[in-house]
Amino acid sequence: MAFTLHGAATTTFVSSLKNLSAFLTKAEAAAEARKFDVAVLLQSRLAPDMAPLVRQVQFVTDHAKFTMARLSGKDGPSFPDTETTVAELKERITRAIAYVESVPAVDVDASEDRMISFKAGPMELSFTGADYYSRWALPNFYFHLTTAYAILRHNGVDLGKRDFLMGGA
Repeated sequence: MAFTLHGAATTTFVSSLKNLSAFLTKAEAAAEARKFDVAVLLQSRLAPDMAPLVRQVQFVTDHAKFTMARLSGKDGPSFPDTETTVAELKERITRAIAYVESVPAVDVDASEDRMISFKAGPMELSFTGADYYSRWALPNFYFHLTTAYAILRHNGVDLGKRDFLMGGA
């Protein structure tokens, strides 16, 4: 089987989003075992100027869906950032996975050399599809996924490298 942009993106996003959902399951179990409200974890952060866990999960899902949308040349779905519970975050992850899996391979694979331009804060950015995926989308996706993992790990949730890479399998 040939390596394709769609195959790489879909595999990466779906497996990592499933792992993120498993992190949240472990967070719930940790909160229950230690007798505290899991909502405390959702508002936890690594540093005062960093976004809390709930926003990290929202950022991870946004990067997955917007990457697939930009690569396919389509508008991605809008997910309002209103989640306040683990169940709501897991539902958001499920919706992001469904969207990632729904994007046609032919649309994504056709973007390898197509220019993708967008605003990121005050910056105007342009990349070919391949460069966008490898130099912008993946680093941002993994930054927020790693930060979510680190917030939970820092707060005593029993997560390890296996959870990050393989969902604890």
